[in-house]
Amino acid sequence: MKKFTTLHSSEPTFSVSELNRQIQQLLEASLPWIMVEGEISNLAKPGSGHWYFSLKDDRAQIRCAMFKGKNVAVKFKPKDGDLVRLRARVTFYGARGDCQLVVEGMEAAGEGALQAAFERLKLQMQAEGLFDPAHKKPLPPRPERVAIVTSAKGAAVRDMVIAFKRRFPLTELTILPTLVQGEGAAANIRRQLERADVSGHFDAIIVGRGGGSLEDLWSFNDEALARSIFNAKTPIVSAVGHEVDFTIADFVADVRAATPTAAAELLSPDVKNLTQQITHFEHLFTRRFEQTLQQNQQRLDFLVRRIRHPKERIEQQQNRLNQTKDGLAKAIQQQLAQGSIRSEHLSQRLTSASPAKHIVTKQERIQALESRLKQALSYGVSRKQDRFASLVEKLNLVSPLNTLSRGYAIASHGKTVIRSTQDVSKNDQIQVRVQDGILECEVTDTKSLS
Repeated sequence: MKKFTTLHSSEPTFSVSELNRQIQQLLEASLPWIMVEGEISNLAKPGSGHWYFSLKDDRAQIRCAMFKGKNVAVKFKPKDGDLVRLRARVTFYGARGDCQLVVEGMEAAGEGALQAAFERLKLQMQAEGLFDPAHKKPLPPRPERVAIVTSAKGAAVRDMVIAFKRRFPLTELTILPTLVQGEGAAANIRRQLERADVSGHFDAIIVGRGGGSLEDLWSFNDEALARSIFNAKTPIVSAVGHEVDFTIADFVADVRAATPTAAAELLSPDVKNLTQQITHFEHLFTRRFEQTLQQNQQRLDFLVRRIRHPKERIEQQQNRLNQTKDGLAKAIQQQLAQGSIRSEHLSQRLTSASPAKHIVTKQERIQALESRLKQALSYGVSRKQDRFASLVEKLNLVSPLNTLSRGYAIASHGKTVIRSTQDVSKNDQIQVRVQDGILECEVTDTKSLS
């Protein structure tokens, strides 16, 4: 039995670099491109702009490198602990004898799952015909009542209200507030949409929100909501996110607007264009009636020339023609008057929507506030003056000068006020302060009152 293996000169011998090169060629040939999912750890971003990190799961890990030219296309900022999905090729770094992944693309693993779910639901509903243009309802040319199903606090509802007021302030808007993301948002949107549709009150309904990530907009990819939009009797405009954002609600709605503001513009005629159209139709209406009047006048003149005898019949026909002429003229005048009244009524409605009235109200409010401020300042100054006078009066009551005015005097020896006979001696020079001056005095004697 052999105890060891004998080396034969005929067996090929590899250097370490040759062996590593063989391993590299085998790996890269058998695994050209792969998709792999895991958690990022030990992420490093040196000044070169390249990313180096490890991709791991609960049992293993592998080193990864993503170079600057590729990582600039990543739509988020990865960090340690992120679950990601990579498109990479396996390489073998011979200098260290390490296996690593060179990453070509990266996406958040959760977002990839959402995108896949979105594509599955889109294909399913497309196969069912929910996106078929034949089922799309046309929008009314000038809707008078519009419901907006969105968040009451977002920028989207503010943009839509501003657009309606700017373009056609006569449109009656009803905001049906709802959650637009998070748990329960899709059901809340669906309830408000069905509530507006069942009422039969609205000419059109806008469903939407502002922009966000795929996860933020996910409520509008709900299957039940999509079917409610499809089954609605009222025309639905989907206004979800920005122009590049697409949801299932966009595909199933009657019209997809690029933004919430665009949805408002679709449903609101431009008041300037409408005014121009009214003026145009008024002129056209007047011209047509004038032409009709001229044609009937010519016809009447022709009939008058044809009727010459007998005299009685001529007179009868003349009377009838005159009556017809007068009646036609009155009818034309009445139609013209009604058109003028309607035009004036529309002009008054447009004028009533002007902000001038609100400006006057605010100016009156400012004047009232200014008046109240002046009264408050005057009252405050008066109170301060009364308080000052009271303090001056109290100060006078305790002032030593006030005491002197009642006949009292203050005696002092040098800088010391004399309070007792013990403070001076016979022949001392003292000063006596009275109301209007000082008396220089000499002590000739002292007497005690006790």
